Amino acid sequence: MASIILNKNNFFNNLDIIAKHTKAKDKIALVLKDNAYGHGVVEMATMAQEYGIKKCIVQTEKEALLIESFFEYILVLADFPSVMSDKIHYTINDLYTIHNFPAGTKVELKVDTGMHRNGVKSDALYTAFARIKEQGLILGAVFTHHRSADELTSEWFWQKENFKKVKTQTRELAEIFGFTPLRFHSCNSAALFRESAFDEDMARVGIAAYGCMDLPAALAVKGLRPVLSLKALKISSRFLKKCERVGYGGTYEITEDCVVSNYNFGYGDGFLRTLSNNYKTQQNIPLIGRISMDNSSFVSEDEELLIFENASYVAAFAGTISYEILTSLKSELKREIV
Repeated sequence: MASIILNKNNFFNNLDIIAKHTKAKDKIALVLKDNAYGHGVVEMATMAQEYGIKKCIVQTEKEALLIESFFEYILVLADFPSVMSDKIHYTINDLYTIHNFPAGTKVELKVDTGMHRNGVKSDALYTAFARIKEQGLILGAVFTHHRSADELTSEWFWQKENFKKVKTQTRELAEIFGFTPLRFHSCNSAALFRESAFDEDMARVGIAAYGCMDLPAALAVKGLRPVLSLKALKISSRFLKKCERVGYGGTYEITEDCVVSNYNFGYGDGFLRTLSNNYKTQQNIPLIGRISMDNSSFVSEDEELLIFENASYVAAFAGTISYEILTSLKSELKREIV
């Protein structure tokens, strides 16, 4: 099985850049959902703690409990509590699910400012506050999510203005219902770097921390470095002659005599099958034939092959985004911090 290398220096470099923008480490909430974007949730939590990060974001309560000891604050984006924890806060994504949270649960209210996916609409905020109070929940924050912060359009400004109005309205409601002081957050990675004077209580930083944030040239952030690289070991080699064909379906025909080796990384490990016959490593070594479940063929004799050191590079071949490349990597792959 292939293995993943996590570069701590690169991770800390990225956090330095982020902290400079948030003006404090304490305002960084590291997004660790989906196995820390494929990097390994425990491994990344360990490094984040060493750097001094005290806040994180996860998708489920199971993820939160796994890394509870590493952080002072954890926000769960899409789950309901089965245990009570002083550290764990839960997101209210919909007006009609408030009754699912036990009394005493620490919650944060998500507001739909234009994403139109999760969150309570702004015209239902009074009702939401009333139901949260009636349910006996502890409301600590109000937040939203940007839909186009990574695109060169005016929509980021539009949503920012919408959230500004929400802040005013919810501060008034917090006084009425006894939920003061409220905290506010809206910035994901891309939105954070569009702010010239960040002033919210925290930023939910994911892909920027992992060094694979793909933005239009006008919005690009300099200095971020990929944290994750992946290497595979040779299973076997063979000398193939011109016109011989490789792999399932014989979809690749050898153009000149060469040595072809199989490496222990396939679509069962997260190597997207769409890359078959359509990928070269960053060292210009071509992948040939169809990617199999557990191995892939390259024109190489190396005992160990660096499959990639930047998920954005792979994503360009696959016609997708770095997020998909990273989160496709199976949790069973060995992960090593260097």
